[in-house]
Amino acid sequence: MRARTVVLSFALIIAGAIGGAMLAPPAADAVSREIIELQQSVAQILQNQQDLRSNMDSKFAALQTLIQQSSDATTHLSVAVGSMQKTFQDAQANSGANNSAVTQQMTGISDNMADMQARVGKLAQQMADIQSTLQTINAKVSSAPTQANPTSPDTGTGGDAPSYSQPASATKPVSSLQPISGDTLYSNAVRDYNSRHYDMARQELSDYLLNFPDGPLAANAQFYLGELSYAQREYAKAIDAYDKVIVNYRRSPRVAPAMLEKGRAYVQLGKRTSAKSEFRELIRMFPGTDEAKAAQTELRHLP
Repeated sequence: MRARTVVLSFALIIAGAIGGAMLAPPAADAVSREIIELQQSVAQILQNQQDLRSNMDSKFAALQTLIQQSSDATTHLSVAVGSMQKTFQDAQANSGANNSAVTQQMTGISDNMADMQARVGKLAQQMADIQSTLQTINAKVSSAPTQANPTSPDTGTGGDAPSYSQPASATKPVSSLQPISGDTLYSNAVRDYNSRHYDMARQELSDYLLNFPDGPLAANAQFYLGELSYAQREYAKAIDAYDKVIVNYRRSPRVAPAMLEKGRAYVQLGKRTSAKSEFRELIRMFPGTDEAKAAQTELRHLP
């Protein structure tokens, strides 16, 4: 009887041990391992962000160097133009000789300087776009590690797992860059138009209208788009551009010139009826103006 009691007691002890093991919480090692893996993922995100920022910063620095070099070249060209002007004036004052070679050289230098200034303006605009992109990337990437950073739960071992925070270098602000102004963009476009750099002028005029659709020079920019197309003998495109001046900027002083040039474009396309109608409408709307007088002359030459 006593032996039976001992056997039953021993069996109860073993059953209690097995039940306690089954009901015990998971090992602290498993929880710690999950936290370490999560922290390693956060560290990798931070490293990727830092690599991305380093790559973008290097490209940004290269563009800044290019703009500085372009500015220096423009300064040198300006000095050269001043020197040539002085030489030209001295030659006229002293000898009155033929200065056509000097004039031609000055014209070439002036064209090169205008082209350089236009390119500097476009580089400045591109840098402003890159600046905006950098700020957007920085805001998006910087927010990800902050949201993913885990809080260290109690592992049951009496200690807290180490937490990772975002490095200070990852939130370093990007220096601001002043974008190109509307007046500068328009001036560059007119300079390129006068220098017959038509493709560059067209892009700059389109950029002005895109960024400053209600700007004080919007009507002028639209008119010059028509002039560009006319100069390149794209008369249908010129008519469309002039028509936008007439319709969208009715109070602009460019309306009468646009109507005159639109009529001339119709003449170039052989559409004499449309040309006559445009010239007569110009004379009716703007009587006595130079454009109206020019329209009357055009009408006299049309059969």
